[in-house]
Amino acid sequence: MAIVLPFKAVRPDKKFVAQVAALPYDVMTREEGKKAVSGNPLSFMHVEKSEIDVPDKTKSDDPLIYQTAKRNFTDMRVKGILIQDESPHFYVYRQKMGTRAQTGIVGVMNASEYDAGKIKKHELTRQDKEEDRIRHVDTVNAQTGPVFISYRERPGINTIVDHVTFGMPEYDFTSDDGVTHTVWIISDSRHIEEIKKEFLAVDALYIADGHHRAAAAAAIARTRRAKESARGFAGEYESVLAVFFPDTQLRVMDYNRAVKDLNGLTPDQFIDKIGSAFIVSKDFSDRSPNQLHDFGMYLGGQWHKLTVKEGVYDKNDPVASLDVAILQEHLLYPVLGIKDPRVDDRIKFIGGIRGMDELEKLVNQDGFAVAFSLYPTTMEQIINVADAGAIMPPKSTWFEPKLRSGLFTHRLD
Repeated sequence: MAIVLPFKAVRPDKKFVAQVAALPYDVMTREEGKKAVSGNPLSFMHVEKSEIDVPDKTKSDDPLIYQTAKRNFTDMRVKGILIQDESPHFYVYRQKMGTRAQTGIVGVMNASEYDAGKIKKHELTRQDKEEDRIRHVDTVNAQTGPVFISYRERPGINTIVDHVTFGMPEYDFTSDDGVTHTVWIISDSRHIEEIKKEFLAVDALYIADGHHRAAAAAAIARTRRAKESARGFAGEYESVLAVFFPDTQLRVMDYNRAVKDLNGLTPDQFIDKIGSAFIVSKDFSDRSPNQLHDFGMYLGGQWHKLTVKEGVYDKNDPVASLDVAILQEHLLYPVLGIKDPRVDDRIKFIGGIRGMDELEKLVNQDGFAVAFSLYPTTMEQIINVADAGAIMPPKSTWFEPKLRSGLFTHRLD
């Protein structure tokens, strides 16, 4: 059973929506953020990543950053750039990238269900990043970006979405990266009740992306609940902003790796050592694998295909059977000496959106010794790991397109 409810979204006036919508705060550096908003004072990046508006020498946890976010959010509301709906709604959010589209329902889920394990995760969070989001949301008093949630597809929800999307959208624009964003408002009370009822029949919700947002929202709810329960008051802090997508629509892209050196080995020695776990084939013209448990390897200006040997991993273990785990446990660690990829500066992670040319560039021009292309983790694998209560290795999933921030904000008051 999943509790999913409508809410009163703070969202852009439709004439400003294309300027307001911004990429998530965590997909770019401060400098990249500054460049992205150059000449656009309406970008929601000024709220989500407010360090772009403070002096460069400001420490990453300085209260000035969070106060700046609060001021910018208030200014956008006062100026009418952002408006708030007077009654609770669900919203339908469709993203189209190339020929592919994904369509989800925007609403809020229950923070207590996160603590109870009904909203399932597959990644560990970093304490510093979680604390950053706690300070940000607490200071702004709003959840400024949604958690990316998946659920096992339900035909009843699909039927409602199909009906709603037949009508006129509230927003319809294309962002600079070529992704089309379309939003419909669900105001029919019958549809709202049907959606709530349908989600009550969903066994579990799965965090696809946004683990730090979810953890921060739950932490704030625990703190405020403890303070305010004595007064018998339960506020909006109990709800967590999210976009809910059926598992059949989501696209997980490959998340590739490059390593700076061969850990003291010559190329021939390296290939010989990895042969204990992998079959190595030269002249791999595809560059990118077309099935699970195959890997591409770019070494010495040449692509190779790696196929994991039988018996190397446990097929019944949802984590050990992941390609990212196979590469880590049977090559990166034992051969290249990368014990903890989260902290080792010899390894670089490259989202599949950047393509195979980026891997070649890293080796040919940027001083890396070897690069690996992986087959994308599947949604079924993500769900299996989450259902087992297990955790994926770092950098296992890369979702595209990214949800835009600024289209929906959930105030906590």
